[in-house]
Amino acid sequence: MRLTAFARPYVATGSMIAVAAAMLVASGAVAGSQAGAAPARPLSTVTTWASADDKAGGSLTDVTLRDLVHTTIGGTNPRFRLSNYSGTGPVTFSSVYVGTPTATDSAAIVPGTNQQITFGGQTSVTIPAGAVVLSDPLPETLAPGADLSVSLALEGTASVLTAHNRSMQYTFKSGSGDWAADVSADHFGTQDANWFFLDGVSVEAPTHQGTMAVLGDSITDGVGSTINANRRWTDDLARRIAHLPALKQFGIANEGISGNHVASGGGAAGLPGQTRLVRDVLTQPGIGSVFLFEGINDISGGISADALIAADQQIAAQAHAMGKCVYAGTITPTSILTPAQEAVRNQVNQYLRTSSDFDAVFDFDAAVRDPADPTRLATLYDSGDHIHPSDAGYLAIANSVDLSDLAC
Repeated sequence: MRLTAFARPYVATGSMIAVAAAMLVASGAVAGSQAGAAPARPLSTVTTWASADDKAGGSLTDVTLRDLVHTTIGGTNPRFRLSNYSGTGPVTFSSVYVGTPTATDSAAIVPGTNQQITFGGQTSVTIPAGAVVLSDPLPETLAPGADLSVSLALEGTASVLTAHNRSMQYTFKSGSGDWAADVSADHFGTQDANWFFLDGVSVEAPTHQGTMAVLGDSITDGVGSTINANRRWTDDLARRIAHLPALKQFGIANEGISGNHVASGGGAAGLPGQTRLVRDVLTQPGIGSVFLFEGINDISGGISADALIAADQQIAAQAHAMGKCVYAGTITPTSILTPAQEAVRNQVNQYLRTSSDFDAVFDFDAAVRDPADPTRLATLYDSGDHIHPSDAGYLAIANSVDLSDLAC
């Protein structure tokens, strides 16, 4: 199997015993070691990829969905979390498989890599309305920055779809039937711009900082970046983190939702960040820190600086109370704001730059603004809509993060 995705972690005949021992260590059980051998490092479960649950329009019946995702930190025994958060009734998947895509814009899977995922030892799973399910561990090693193709064979009808909109990554739909085990692209003739039902991938890794979850809006979602290229600022940051010494590496869970607000009200897409802190962040395994980078939708919706600052303070306080480190990024410029709204953005950014509510604050505004007109993105960093950065802009945001400041 290709090392860019899965590789068998053990080749000896006692492989399953080795896997079981690793799992016992991870769960806190005491595992012996051979005399003279170095003790095994404790393992912890961390999130290597995630997306925030939302709702997609329409319904689906007896179709296979192929979600393509790009992970961050590597590890062993990956598990996959499926969500029916938005559903009004149960959804059933007759089978679920995961393999290595031949390319990030293709439904085809590298032959020999597609493996079935089980749930409590069963090959099918039913998820009640509003619930999530976690797969059994897959006895494989997942390389850092792996591309995965997760195929979900929906049985029956899902009338309300749990999905992540604006994925900036193709998902593929089949014609009628269970085609999850099929490695070809022949039956997957429809492209979509949403991830369906899959909202998390976790691995077991040596105990370290865990995973940083990012609460954000469409800028964290990567809108304006090249589709299928993994050029969100969180992807660029993850590539930098992958070059750190092994025990300083950590995962990133991108929990952005296009159109999202920090505070409630104002026609936000999805639940506001204050609510999603619990639903999208604290329920994912291994979250050690929270990064808050949103607020432009609140401001364009008419929020006051005091109200937005109060919402930011609540997120910081609640995350700290749960033992998490909390970081923030200043709000990047956009020419769509009125002068009064621009004044609110500057006031909130001044609060962030001088606040002691966060463990570190990074000046994303300064990283991408036009020096000649700080109310606008620099031309090189503008995707063209004057709101969302380009690939170069997202890279500038990621490069403005001092990695040593993420080690609180």
